Amino acid sequence: MSETLGSPQRPLRVAVVGSGPSGFYTVGALAKAADVECRVDVFDRLPTPYGLVRGGVAPDHQNIKNVIRVYRKLTLDPGFRFFGNVEIGTVLDVDELRRHYDQVVFAVGNESFRTIGVPGEDLDGIFSATEFVGWYNGHPDFDHLDFALDDVERVAVVGNGNVAMDVARVLAKNPDGLAKTDIAAHAVETLRRSSVREILVLGRRGPAQAAFTTKEIKEIGGLEEIDVVIPPADAELDELSRRWLDENGSTGAKNNVEYLTQRSAEAPRGLDRTMVFEFLTSPIEFLGHGGRLEAVKLERNELYEDDRGTPRPRGTGEHRIENVQLALTAVGYRGVPMPGLPFDERNGVLPNDEGRIQDANGNRLAGLYTVGWAKRGPTGLIGSNVADAAETVRHMMSDLTAGDVRSAEIDDPDALSAMLGAKGLRVVSFADWESLDAIEVERGEAVGKIREKFTDVNGMLAALDGG
Repeated sequence: MSETLGSPQRPLRVAVVGSGPSGFYTVGALAKAADVECRVDVFDRLPTPYGLVRGGVAPDHQNIKNVIRVYRKLTLDPGFRFFGNVEIGTVLDVDELRRHYDQVVFAVGNESFRTIGVPGEDLDGIFSATEFVGWYNGHPDFDHLDFALDDVERVAVVGNGNVAMDVARVLAKNPDGLAKTDIAAHAVETLRRSSVREILVLGRRGPAQAAFTTKEIKEIGGLEEIDVVIPPADAELDELSRRWLDENGSTGAKNNVEYLTQRSAEAPRGLDRTMVFEFLTSPIEFLGHGGRLEAVKLERNELYEDDRGTPRPRGTGEHRIENVQLALTAVGYRGVPMPGLPFDERNGVLPNDEGRIQDANGNRLAGLYTVGWAKRGPTGLIGSNVADAAETVRHMMSDLTAGDVRSAEIDDPDALSAMLGAKGLRVVSFADWESLDAIEVERGEAVGKIREKFTDVNGMLAALDGG
Protein backbone atom coordinates (compact mmCIF):
# COMPACT_ATOMS: atom_id res chain seq x y z
CA MET A 1 0.00 0.00 0.00
CA SER A 2 1.13 3.52 -0.71
CA GLU A 3 2.86 5.19 2.23
CA THR A 4 0.85 8.37 1.73
CA LEU A 5 -2.40 7.74 -0.12
CA GLY A 6 -4.88 6.44 2.44
CA SER A 7 -2.69 7.43 5.40
CA PRO A 8 -3.55 9.98 8.11
CA GLN A 9 -1.13 12.38 6.41
CA ARG A 10 -2.87 11.97 3.04
CA PRO A 11 -6.32 10.42 3.43
CA LEU A 12 -7.95 8.73 0.47
CA ARG A 13 -10.46 11.19 -0.96
CA VAL A 14 -13.63 9.61 -2.32
CA ALA A 15 -16.68 11.22 -3.91
CA VAL A 16 -19.98 9.34 -3.71
CA VAL A 17 -22.53 10.64 -6.21
CA GLY A 18 -25.99 9.89 -4.83
CA SER A 19 -27.18 9.85 -1.22
CA GLY A 20 -29.68 7.00 -1.29
CA PRO A 21 -29.19 3.66 0.48
CA SER A 22 -26.47 2.42 -1.88
CA GLY A 23 -24.53 5.67 -1.41
CA PHE A 24 -24.72 5.55 2.38
CA TYR A 25 -23.85 1.86 2.53
CA THR A 26 -20.78 2.73 0.46
CA VAL A 27 -19.86 5.36 3.05
CA GLY A 28 -20.26 2.71 5.73
CA ALA A 29 -18.12 0.17 3.88
CA LEU A 30 -15.37 2.75 3.36
CA ALA A 31 -15.44 3.56 7.07
CA LYS A 32 -14.74 -0.10 7.82
CA ALA A 33 -11.83 -0.40 5.38
CA ALA A 34 -8.86 -1.64 7.38
CA ASP A 35 -5.77 0.58 7.66
CA VAL A 36 -7.16 3.20 5.27
CA GLU A 37 -7.83 6.77 6.33
CA CYS A 38 -10.67 8.02 4.16
CA ARG A 39 -12.51 11.30 3.58
CA VAL A 40 -15.85 10.95 1.84
CA ASP A 41 -17.91 13.68 0.17
CA VAL A 42 -21.47 12.72 -0.81
CA PHE A 43 -23.23 14.62 -3.61
CA ASP A 44 -26.92 14.79 -4.42
CA ARG A 45 -28.75 16.79 -7.05
CA LEU A 46 -31.50 17.51 -4.51
CA PRO A 47 -31.06 19.47 -1.28
CA THR A 48 -32.39 16.41 0.59
CA PRO A 49 -30.51 13.17 1.26
CA TYR A 50 -31.69 9.54 1.47
CA GLY A 51 -32.93 8.95 -2.09
CA LEU A 52 -35.74 6.41 -2.36
CA VAL A 53 -36.07 6.13 1.42
CA ARG A 54 -37.46 9.66 1.33
CA GLY A 55 -38.94 9.70 -2.16
CA GLY A 56 -39.87 6.06 -2.81
CA VAL A 57 -40.87 4.24 0.37
CA ALA A 58 -44.64 4.43 0.85
CA PRO A 59 -45.78 6.92 3.53
CA ASP A 60 -47.62 4.19 5.46
CA HIS A 61 -44.37 2.21 5.79
CA GLN A 62 -42.64 4.50 8.27
CA ASN A 63 -40.87 1.55 9.93
CA ILE A 64 -38.82 1.06 6.77
CA LYS A 65 -37.77 4.71 6.84
CA ASN A 66 -36.18 4.17 10.26
CA VAL A 67 -33.08 2.99 8.41
CA ILE A 68 -32.26 6.70 8.10
CA ARG A 69 -31.01 6.52 11.68
CA VAL A 70 -28.23 4.21 10.53
CA TYR A 71 -27.27 6.58 7.73
CA ARG A 72 -27.25 9.62 10.00
CA LYS A 73 -24.68 7.99 12.30
CA LEU A 74 -22.30 7.83 9.35
CA THR A 75 -22.56 11.59 8.87
CA LEU A 76 -21.09 12.17 12.34
CA ASP A 77 -17.65 11.09 11.13
CA PRO A 78 -15.48 14.22 10.81
CA GLY A 79 -14.36 12.99 7.39
CA PHE A 80 -17.91 13.12 5.99
CA ARG A 81 -19.30 16.04 4.00
CA PHE A 82 -22.62 16.44 2.15
CA PHE A 83 -22.99 18.54 -1.00
CA GLY A 84 -26.71 18.82 -1.65
CA ASN A 85 -28.28 20.71 -4.56
CA VAL A 86 -25.25 19.85 -6.73
CA GLU A 87 -26.03 17.89 -9.88
CA ILE A 88 -23.04 16.01 -11.26
CA GLY A 89 -23.01 15.95 -15.04
CA THR A 90 -24.53 19.41 -15.38
CA VAL A 91 -23.37 22.07 -12.92
CA LEU A 92 -20.26 20.00 -12.24
CA ASP A 93 -19.06 17.59 -14.89
CA VAL A 94 -17.46 14.23 -14.22
CA ASP A 95 -13.99 15.31 -15.38
CA GLU A 96 -14.06 18.30 -12.99
CA LEU A 97 -15.09 16.02 -10.17
CA ARG A 98 -12.28 13.55 -10.88
CA ARG A 99 -9.67 16.29 -10.55
CA HIS A 100 -10.61 16.65 -6.86
CA TYR A 101 -10.88 12.99 -5.85
CA ASP A 102 -8.82 9.83 -5.94
CA GLN A 103 -11.87 7.64 -6.50
CA VAL A 104 -15.47 8.39 -7.50
CA VAL A 105 -18.44 6.11 -6.83
CA PHE A 106 -21.71 6.59 -8.71
CA ALA A 107 -24.73 5.62 -6.60
CA VAL A 108 -27.25 7.34 -8.84
CA GLY A 109 -29.91 4.62 -8.85
CA ASN A 110 -32.47 4.25 -11.63
CA GLU A 111 -34.24 7.58 -11.99
CA SER A 112 -36.46 6.69 -14.92
CA PHE A 113 -38.94 3.89 -15.63
CA ARG A 114 -39.53 1.15 -18.14
CA THR A 115 -42.38 1.41 -20.57
CA ILE A 116 -44.65 -1.43 -21.70
CA GLY A 117 -44.24 -0.59 -25.37
CA VAL A 118 -47.83 -0.98 -26.54
CA PRO A 119 -49.97 1.33 -28.72
CA GLY A 120 -51.67 4.20 -26.91
CA GLU A 121 -49.18 4.38 -24.07
CA ASP A 122 -48.83 8.14 -24.65
CA LEU A 123 -52.49 8.89 -23.86
CA ASP A 124 -53.33 11.27 -21.02
CA GLY A 125 -54.27 9.25 -17.99
CA ILE A 126 -51.37 6.79 -18.28
CA PHE A 127 -48.53 7.23 -15.81
CA SER A 128 -45.70 5.13 -14.51
CA ALA A 129 -45.88 3.96 -10.92
CA THR A 130 -42.57 5.82 -10.51
CA GLU A 131 -44.38 9.08 -11.22
CA PHE A 132 -47.28 8.28 -8.91
CA VAL A 133 -44.95 7.24 -6.07
CA GLY A 134 -42.83 10.37 -6.51
CA TRP A 135 -45.97 12.52 -6.60
CA TYR A 136 -47.49 11.23 -3.36
CA ASN A 137 -44.08 11.28 -1.65
CA GLY A 138 -43.50 14.93 -2.52
CA HIS A 139 -40.50 14.40 -4.81
CA PRO A 140 -39.69 17.69 -6.59
CA ASP A 141 -39.48 15.96 -10.00
CA PHE A 142 -43.19 15.05 -9.83
CA ASP A 143 -44.68 17.97 -7.94
CA HIS A 144 -46.34 19.29 -11.12
CA LEU A 145 -48.37 16.18 -11.94
CA ASP A 146 -52.16 16.08 -11.73
CA PHE A 147 -53.87 12.71 -11.24
CA ALA A 148 -57.45 14.09 -11.20
CA LEU A 149 -58.80 11.16 -9.20
CA ASP A 150 -62.19 12.86 -8.91
CA ASP A 151 -62.74 11.93 -12.59
CA VAL A 152 -61.63 8.30 -12.20
CA GLU A 153 -63.78 5.30 -11.31
CA ARG A 154 -61.64 2.42 -12.56
CA VAL A 155 -57.85 2.11 -12.43
CA ALA A 156 -55.56 -0.46 -14.03
CA VAL A 157 -52.31 -1.15 -12.15
CA VAL A 158 -50.02 -3.01 -14.53
CA GLY A 159 -47.52 -5.21 -12.69
CA ASN A 160 -47.55 -7.15 -9.44
CA GLY A 161 -44.29 -6.33 -7.72
CA ASN A 162 -44.04 -4.46 -4.43
CA VAL A 163 -44.23 -1.05 -6.14
CA ALA A 164 -47.52 -2.08 -7.74
CA MET A 165 -48.73 -3.12 -4.29
CA ASP A 166 -47.74 0.27 -2.88
CA VAL A 167 -49.62 2.32 -5.46
CA ALA A 168 -52.70 0.07 -5.30
CA ARG A 169 -52.73 0.28 -1.50
CA VAL A 170 -52.37 4.07 -1.44
CA LEU A 171 -55.25 4.37 -3.92
CA ALA A 172 -57.39 2.09 -1.77
CA LYS A 173 -56.65 3.38 1.72
CA ASN A 174 -58.71 5.84 3.69
CA PRO A 175 -56.94 9.21 3.20
CA ASP A 176 -57.56 10.08 6.86
CA GLY A 177 -55.01 7.45 7.90
CA LEU A 178 -52.48 8.52 5.29
CA ALA A 179 -52.90 12.17 6.28
CA LYS A 180 -51.00 11.55 9.54
CA THR A 181 -47.89 10.31 7.72
CA ASP A 182 -45.33 12.29 5.68
CA ILE A 183 -47.38 11.99 2.47
CA ALA A 184 -47.41 15.18 0.38
CA ALA A 185 -50.27 17.56 1.22
CA HIS A 186 -51.34 17.79 -2.43
CA ALA A 187 -51.66 13.99 -2.58
CA VAL A 188 -53.93 13.82 0.47
CA GLU A 189 -56.17 16.51 -0.99
CA THR A 190 -56.44 14.61 -4.29
CA LEU A 191 -57.07 11.26 -2.58
CA ARG A 192 -59.86 12.80 -0.50
CA ARG A 193 -61.62 13.76 -3.74
CA SER A 194 -61.08 10.34 -5.32
CA SER A 195 -64.03 8.63 -6.99
CA VAL A 196 -62.11 5.37 -7.61
CA ARG A 197 -64.38 2.36 -7.14
CA GLU A 198 -62.38 -0.48 -8.72
CA ILE A 199 -58.69 -1.22 -9.05
CA LEU A 200 -57.55 -3.93 -11.46
CA VAL A 201 -54.11 -5.32 -10.63
CA LEU A 202 -52.75 -7.08 -13.72
CA GLY A 203 -49.90 -9.58 -13.72
CA ARG A 204 -48.61 -11.05 -16.98
CA ARG A 205 -47.41 -14.25 -15.30
CA GLY A 206 -49.16 -16.66 -12.98
CA PRO A 207 -49.68 -16.47 -9.20
CA ALA A 208 -46.63 -18.65 -8.57
CA GLN A 209 -44.43 -16.10 -10.34
CA ALA A 210 -45.90 -12.99 -8.67
CA ALA A 211 -43.13 -10.55 -7.72
CA PHE A 212 -44.73 -9.12 -4.58
CA THR A 213 -43.79 -10.39 -1.15
CA THR A 214 -46.27 -12.29 0.98
CA LYS A 215 -46.15 -9.49 3.54
CA GLU A 216 -47.23 -6.95 0.89
CA ILE A 217 -50.15 -8.97 -0.46
CA LYS A 218 -51.34 -9.81 3.07
CA GLU A 219 -51.24 -6.11 3.95
CA ILE A 220 -53.54 -5.37 1.03
CA GLY A 221 -55.74 -8.33 1.95
CA GLY A 222 -56.15 -6.85 5.41
CA LEU A 223 -57.51 -3.49 4.23
CA GLU A 224 -60.91 -2.67 5.72
CA GLU A 225 -61.74 -0.04 3.11
CA ILE A 226 -61.98 -2.27 0.05
CA ASP A 227 -62.98 -5.76 -1.05
CA VAL A 228 -59.95 -7.66 -2.32
CA VAL A 229 -61.09 -10.14 -4.96
CA ILE A 230 -58.96 -12.97 -6.36
CA PRO A 231 -60.98 -14.94 -8.91
CA PRO A 232 -60.52 -18.69 -8.23
CA ALA A 233 -59.53 -19.29 -11.85
CA ASP A 234 -56.69 -16.77 -11.50
CA ALA A 235 -55.38 -18.36 -8.31
CA GLU A 236 -55.35 -21.87 -9.80
CA LEU A 237 -51.96 -23.15 -10.97
CA ASP A 238 -51.40 -24.87 -14.28
CA GLU A 239 -49.34 -28.07 -14.42
CA LEU A 240 -46.14 -26.22 -15.39
CA SER A 241 -46.42 -23.86 -12.42
CA ARG A 242 -47.11 -26.70 -10.01
CA ARG A 243 -44.01 -28.56 -11.14
CA TRP A 244 -41.87 -25.41 -11.14
CA LEU A 245 -43.07 -24.44 -7.67
CA ASP A 246 -42.32 -27.91 -6.28
CA GLU A 247 -38.87 -28.12 -7.86
CA ASN A 248 -37.61 -24.50 -7.92
CA GLY A 249 -40.10 -22.28 -6.13
CA SER A 250 -38.83 -20.12 -3.29
CA THR A 251 -40.44 -20.10 0.15
CA GLY A 252 -41.87 -16.71 -0.71
CA ALA A 253 -43.49 -18.00 -3.89
CA LYS A 254 -45.01 -20.95 -2.06
CA ASN A 255 -46.35 -18.65 0.65
CA ASN A 256 -47.83 -16.36 -1.99
CA VAL A 257 -49.65 -19.23 -3.67
CA GLU A 258 -50.94 -20.52 -0.35
CA TYR A 259 -52.33 -17.10 0.56
CA LEU A 260 -53.81 -16.40 -2.88
CA THR A 261 -55.50 -19.81 -2.96
CA GLN A 262 -56.97 -19.34 0.48
CA ARG A 263 -58.10 -15.79 -0.30
CA SER A 264 -59.71 -16.78 -3.62
CA ALA A 265 -62.12 -19.03 -1.73
CA GLU A 266 -63.40 -16.15 0.41
CA ALA A 267 -66.56 -14.38 -0.66
CA PRO A 268 -66.43 -10.60 -1.10
CA ARG A 269 -67.94 -8.57 1.75
CA GLY A 270 -70.15 -6.54 -0.55
CA LEU A 271 -68.30 -3.24 -0.16
CA ASP A 272 -68.76 -0.56 -2.79
CA ARG A 273 -65.03 -0.53 -3.65
CA THR A 274 -63.06 -3.50 -4.97
CA MET A 275 -59.52 -4.45 -5.89
CA VAL A 276 -59.33 -7.36 -8.32
CA PHE A 277 -56.13 -9.35 -8.88
CA GLU A 278 -55.80 -10.92 -12.30
CA PHE A 279 -52.91 -13.13 -13.39
CA LEU A 280 -51.83 -14.24 -16.85
CA THR A 281 -53.15 -10.96 -18.23
CA SER A 282 -51.31 -8.32 -20.27
CA PRO A 283 -52.36 -4.96 -21.71
CA ILE A 284 -51.75 -4.95 -25.46
CA GLU A 285 -53.27 -1.56 -26.28
CA PHE A 286 -54.56 1.53 -24.52
CA LEU A 287 -57.65 3.05 -26.10
CA GLY A 288 -58.85 6.61 -25.85
CA HIS A 289 -60.70 9.51 -27.36
CA GLY A 290 -59.40 13.04 -27.82
CA GLY A 291 -56.02 12.01 -26.46
CA ARG A 292 -57.51 10.76 -23.18
CA LEU A 293 -57.45 7.18 -21.86
CA GLU A 294 -60.83 5.44 -21.85
CA ALA A 295 -60.08 1.71 -21.94
CA VAL A 296 -57.42 -0.96 -22.06
CA LYS A 297 -57.34 -3.97 -24.35
CA LEU A 298 -56.18 -7.06 -22.48
CA GLU A 299 -54.86 -10.40 -23.68
CA ARG A 300 -55.02 -13.67 -21.78
CA ASN A 301 -51.64 -15.36 -21.44
CA GLU A 302 -50.46 -18.91 -20.99
CA LEU A 303 -47.18 -20.16 -19.58
CA TYR A 304 -44.54 -22.10 -21.47
CA GLU A 305 -41.21 -23.50 -20.36
CA ASP A 306 -38.09 -21.81 -21.75
CA ASP A 307 -34.73 -23.50 -22.39
CA ARG A 308 -33.76 -23.14 -18.73
CA GLY A 309 -36.99 -24.56 -17.41
CA THR A 310 -38.41 -21.20 -16.35
CA PRO A 311 -42.11 -20.49 -16.93
CA ARG A 312 -42.60 -17.59 -19.36
CA PRO A 313 -45.84 -15.91 -20.50
CA ARG A 314 -47.12 -15.67 -24.06
CA GLY A 315 -50.38 -14.42 -25.50
CA THR A 316 -53.19 -16.77 -26.42
CA GLY A 317 -55.07 -14.42 -28.74
CA GLU A 318 -57.98 -14.22 -26.29
CA HIS A 319 -58.81 -10.53 -25.90
CA ARG A 320 -61.19 -8.32 -23.97
CA ILE A 321 -61.62 -4.60 -23.32
CA GLU A 322 -62.00 -3.01 -19.89
CA ASN A 323 -63.03 0.61 -19.33
CA VAL A 324 -60.49 2.49 -17.21
CA GLN A 325 -59.75 6.17 -16.75
CA LEU A 326 -56.30 5.80 -15.19
CA ALA A 327 -53.47 3.34 -15.74
CA LEU A 328 -50.34 3.05 -13.59
CA THR A 329 -47.57 0.94 -15.08
CA ALA A 330 -45.31 -0.70 -12.51
CA VAL A 331 -43.00 -2.72 -14.74
CA GLY A 332 -39.65 -1.58 -13.36
CA TYR A 333 -37.23 1.30 -12.95
CA ARG A 334 -34.51 2.21 -15.42
CA GLY A 335 -31.28 4.16 -15.21
CA VAL A 336 -30.60 7.32 -17.19
CA PRO A 337 -27.35 8.28 -18.93
CA MET A 338 -25.02 10.67 -17.13
CA PRO A 339 -22.95 13.06 -19.25
CA GLY A 340 -19.33 12.02 -19.14
CA LEU A 341 -19.95 8.35 -18.36
CA PRO A 342 -20.60 5.29 -20.57
CA PHE A 343 -24.11 3.84 -20.44
CA ASP A 344 -25.56 0.42 -21.17
CA GLU A 345 -28.74 1.32 -23.08
CA ARG A 346 -30.00 -2.24 -23.19
CA ASN A 347 -29.92 -2.80 -19.44
CA GLY A 348 -30.24 0.80 -18.30
CA VAL A 349 -27.15 0.69 -16.05
CA LEU A 350 -23.56 1.94 -15.94
CA PRO A 351 -21.46 -0.80 -17.60
CA ASN A 352 -19.28 -2.37 -14.94
CA ASP A 353 -17.48 -5.44 -13.71
CA GLU A 354 -18.49 -5.97 -10.08
CA GLY A 355 -18.62 -2.22 -9.59
CA ARG A 356 -15.62 -1.14 -11.64
CA ILE A 357 -16.98 1.06 -14.44
CA GLN A 358 -16.01 0.02 -17.97
CA ASP A 359 -16.11 1.72 -21.36
CA ALA A 360 -17.99 0.36 -24.38
CA ASN A 361 -15.09 -2.00 -25.15
CA GLY A 362 -14.99 -3.50 -21.67
CA ASN A 363 -11.91 -1.56 -20.57
CA ARG A 364 -11.80 -0.35 -16.98
CA LEU A 365 -12.03 3.36 -16.31
CA ALA A 366 -9.54 3.78 -13.48
CA GLY A 367 -10.90 5.44 -10.38
CA LEU A 368 -14.57 5.20 -11.39
CA TYR A 369 -16.97 2.82 -9.63
CA THR A 370 -20.68 2.21 -9.21
CA VAL A 371 -23.04 0.69 -6.65
CA GLY A 372 -26.73 -0.07 -6.23
CA TRP A 373 -29.27 -0.03 -9.03
CA ALA A 374 -26.91 1.93 -11.28
CA LYS A 375 -24.62 -1.11 -10.98
CA ARG A 376 -26.97 -4.08 -11.09
CA GLY A 377 -30.37 -2.77 -12.18
CA PRO A 378 -33.56 -2.40 -10.09
CA THR A 379 -33.40 -5.59 -8.08
CA GLY A 380 -33.47 -6.33 -4.38
CA LEU A 381 -34.65 -4.46 -1.31
CA ILE A 382 -32.92 -1.67 0.62
CA GLY A 383 -30.78 -4.13 2.54
CA SER A 384 -29.54 -5.71 -0.70
CA ASN A 385 -27.29 -2.69 -1.09
CA VAL A 386 -25.16 -3.63 1.91
CA ALA A 387 -23.36 -6.55 0.23
CA ASP A 388 -23.43 -4.75 -3.11
CA ALA A 389 -21.60 -1.72 -1.69
CA ALA A 390 -19.15 -3.94 0.18
CA GLU A 391 -18.22 -5.69 -3.08
CA THR A 392 -17.46 -2.42 -4.85
CA VAL A 393 -15.46 -1.09 -1.90
CA ARG A 394 -13.40 -4.30 -1.78
CA HIS A 395 -12.35 -3.64 -5.37
CA MET A 396 -11.61 0.00 -4.54
CA MET A 397 -9.31 -1.10 -1.72
CA SER A 398 -7.72 -3.75 -3.93
CA ASP A 399 -6.97 -1.10 -6.54
CA LEU A 400 -5.50 1.13 -3.84
CA THR A 401 -3.25 -1.70 -2.62
CA ALA A 402 -2.13 -2.40 -6.19
CA GLY A 403 -1.29 1.26 -6.74
CA ASP A 404 -3.95 1.44 -9.43
CA VAL A 405 -5.38 4.76 -8.24
CA ARG A 406 -4.88 8.07 -9.94
CA SER A 407 -4.34 10.66 -7.22
CA ALA A 408 -6.45 13.78 -7.36
CA GLU A 409 -4.87 16.57 -9.39
CA ILE A 410 -6.06 19.21 -6.92
CA ASP A 411 -4.63 18.55 -3.47
CA ASP A 412 -6.69 21.05 -1.49
CA PRO A 413 -9.85 19.34 -0.13
CA ASP A 414 -11.53 22.76 0.25
CA ALA A 415 -10.93 23.82 -3.34
CA LEU A 416 -14.16 22.20 -4.57
CA SER A 417 -16.30 24.18 -2.15
CA ALA A 418 -14.67 27.37 -3.34
CA MET A 419 -15.24 26.43 -6.98
CA LEU A 420 -18.92 25.67 -6.41
CA GLY A 421 -19.29 28.98 -4.62
CA ALA A 422 -17.67 30.76 -7.54
CA LYS A 423 -20.28 29.13 -9.81
CA GLY A 424 -23.00 30.78 -7.70
CA LEU A 425 -24.43 27.49 -6.44
CA ARG A 426 -26.37 27.30 -3.19
CA VAL A 427 -24.75 24.17 -1.80
CA VAL A 428 -26.75 22.47 0.96
CA SER A 429 -24.58 21.03 3.73
CA PHE A 430 -25.72 18.27 6.05
CA ALA A 431 -26.19 20.86 8.78
CA ASP A 432 -28.45 22.73 6.36
CA TRP A 433 -30.41 19.53 5.75
CA GLU A 434 -30.87 19.00 9.47
CA SER A 435 -32.28 22.52 9.72
CA LEU A 436 -34.64 21.78 6.84
CA ASP A 437 -35.55 18.46 8.44
CA ALA A 438 -36.49 20.24 11.67
CA ILE A 439 -38.62 22.76 9.76
CA GLU A 440 -40.50 19.96 7.98
CA VAL A 441 -41.15 18.15 11.25
CA GLU A 442 -42.36 21.38 12.88
CA ARG A 443 -44.67 22.06 9.93
CA GLY A 444 -46.03 18.54 10.26
CA GLU A 445 -46.65 18.83 14.00
CA ALA A 446 -48.74 21.93 13.34
CA VAL A 447 -51.18 19.89 11.23
CA GLY A 448 -50.99 16.54 13.03
CA LYS A 449 -48.51 14.83 10.69
CA ILE A 450 -45.12 13.18 11.03
CA ARG A 451 -43.74 15.89 8.76
CA GLU A 452 -44.89 18.26 6.06
CA LYS A 453 -42.41 18.01 3.22
CA PHE A 454 -41.28 20.79 0.95
CA THR A 455 -42.03 19.50 -2.53
CA ASP A 456 -39.99 21.92 -4.65
CA VAL A 457 -36.34 22.88 -4.51
CA ASN A 458 -36.94 26.64 -4.46
CA GLY A 459 -39.18 26.23 -1.42
CA MET A 460 -36.49 24.23 0.35
CA LEU A 461 -33.80 26.81 -0.33
CA ALA A 462 -36.08 29.68 0.65
CA ALA A 463 -36.88 27.99 3.96
CA LEU A 464 -33.17 27.52 4.66
CA ASP A 465 -32.41 31.13 3.85
CA GLY A 466 -35.21 32.55 5.97
CA GLY A 467 -37.85 32.90 3.27
